[in-house]
Amino acid sequence: MQDYVVELIDAVDAALPRLRAIGEARSARRPAPAKWSPREIIGHLIDSASSNHQRFVRAQFQDDLVFTGYDQDAWVAAQQYNDVPFDALLDLWSSFNRHIAHVMDAVPESVRLREHVRHNLDRIAWRTLPADRPATLDYFMRDYVDHLRHHLGQIPGMTRSPGTAREPV
Repeated sequence: MQDYVVELIDAVDAALPRLRAIGEARSARRPAPAKWSPREIIGHLIDSASSNHQRFVRAQFQDDLVFTGYDQDAWVAAQQYNDVPFDALLDLWSSFNRHIAHVMDAVPESVRLREHVRHNLDRIAWRTLPADRPATLDYFMRDYVDHLRHHLGQIPGMTRSPGTAREPV
């Protein structure tokens, strides 16, 4: 099992009880007018899971890593995540990511590590990769986990206290 698969499972396991402790009322509060609430962040992570699940499966059957992007702010707004019960969002988010961990683990090493000259990870990856540099599905899957951990760290109370060995979830 790849380290990022373990990190994904660990991040979900560590975050879920802390997220549930936020509660319904606090989960809908935006820290500032242009910032997402915890519900909207989890909604965005569900959108990311949905998009990337398809990408990870499709990548196994195509000769490039070129995928459709999406307007994340428009998707969050259109789905009105602040109107969805927080526990329902958390159930979907955690289940979806456990399935994505399974999908990642099932990808053969030869497929994960195959270099693709043609990709658009310079536009759709969280940590972009220059267009003139070969990309692998392995890089893109690791990027997915880093993106998830980044957004969890934006939710108040989700980072560990200073001095702990682990990074923010």
